[in-house]
Amino acid sequence: MTTILVAILAFITIAGLGFVFAGGGGSSSKAAKRAQAIASAGPRETRKSSARAAANTPEARRKQILKTLKDQEKEQKKATLNIKAKLLQAGLKGNVRNFWIVSGAIGLTVCLLILLLRQNPLIALGAGFAAGFGLPRWVIGFLAGRRIKKFTANFSDAIDIIVRGIKSGLPVHDCLKIIGRESPEPLAGEFRTLVDNVGVGISISDALEKMYQRMPTSELRFFSIVLAIQQKTGGNLAEALGNLSAVLRARKLMREKIKALSSEAIASSFIIGCLPPGVVVLITVTTPAYMAPMFSDSRGHLMLMGAAFWMSCGIFVMRKMINFKF
Repeated sequence: MTTILVAILAFITIAGLGFVFAGGGGSSSKAAKRAQAIASAGPRETRKSSARAAANTPEARRKQILKTLKDQEKEQKKATLNIKAKLLQAGLKGNVRNFWIVSGAIGLTVCLLILLLRQNPLIALGAGFAAGFGLPRWVIGFLAGRRIKKFTANFSDAIDIIVRGIKSGLPVHDCLKIIGRESPEPLAGEFRTLVDNVGVGISISDALEKMYQRMPTSELRFFSIVLAIQQKTGGNLAEALGNLSAVLRARKLMREKIKALSSEAIASSFIIGCLPPGVVVLITVTTPAYMAPMFSDSRGHLMLMGAAFWMSCGIFVMRKMINFKF
């Protein structure tokens, strides 16, 4: 019995000493871990604060603003390149379904006419597809571009009307009505629509956004930005719009100067692009027997295809050279 008690006491003593030493080691390791965490927290907080400071620099804010503007510009381009937006830009009130019906009718008519002339069905199919899918889009794009050009040409005068009206004590809404009454089309019609939208309760920013979908121009975007900033921060609206009008007139002057300086290159590219097809047409009309193998022989077909390919490449390169973005 005594031996058992001595063994139990010895076990308890050894276990207690082991627990004491193990606990001391655990506490020291925990203390070391806490010290390491405290030591590493400093660099981590330093890295976070440095990252925040780097994000708040003017250069970082400028990059973020530019990225946001580019994303907005991409979304706006997608919204203004569909058929419905193109019809609105051209001033046409028809819906998209009628556009596709007319396009299909044009393509089918051209295809049937070429088949009646006893031409190759593949040629008839290609011409019908080009006439039905490409020709209406080109016409809509041409009408939209001409209408947008007229709108841009008179937009700075409209801003001057607003500036003079504000200086004389008129509210902005009445100035917009004056533009809708006295300005030429399509500027007057767009501002009348803007006034009607504001009159039914739409905010001026939302009404200008709808107007931008119909007239996607940089000038209108600048105008809407100036009004939005003035509504949020206040300030002299007449002075801000006066400065905007001066900037728009300077942009217009620069645009005309670029056109004048690049007119020679544009004329040369048109002449170079039209010369080879024009020579082929003239030779075909004057001496048809000389050009007949080009249209009847398979080797002539290959030569015409190669010539068309290289002419298309040359015209594309010349267009990129003379297409100035301003």
